[in-house]
Amino acid sequence: MLTLLPPKDVLQCLSIFIKHFIFTFSRPICAYVASKYGKNDSLYPADLKTRASIDRLMYFDMGTLYFRFGEYVYPVMFRGADKPDPEKLEKLQEALGWLNGFLDGHDYAVGNNITVADHTLVASVSTFEACDIDLSKHPNVVAWLARCKANMPGYDEANDQGAQEFGKMAKAKLG
Repeated sequence: MLTLLPPKDVLQCLSIFIKHFIFTFSRPICAYVASKYGKNDSLYPADLKTRASIDRLMYFDMGTLYFRFGEYVYPVMFRGADKPDPEKLEKLQEALGWLNGFLDGHDYAVGNNITVADHTLVASVSTFEACDIDLSKHPNVVAWLARCKANMPGYDEANDQGAQEFGKMAKAKLG
């Protein structure tokens, strides 16, 4: 039995209840669903070193990359601040620089195949792009994002529409 519940107190929180097993964050949900229901292990390979690399990037996305984006835009969007803090944008650009380095030498986040790390990272980075965060200083990120948009099945329906809507809301508040 699979039941989706509405998010409780975290914007990016999905709750999945599967036979008395509850998840409340999107990244572990991605790993679980890919492992349990994937037709093969390409999205979340069984090889432990590859999995560790995928997990590292999903944690980086949640704990550093998207966190820094939130530190930059959320005060204005949701907490009544008048304008974003430029120092927070510098921190976000620093994290994008690290992602740029992680992507060096391969097509996707972990090697040359799309994994769940790409799916979680693309949700963040495409949202940044939709909010007019400058990605041009990070050529590997720009090229990777274009590959993800072109090659991820269902990208437009599953990700782009939401990123664009968030971007419209953010740009209206951020100016």
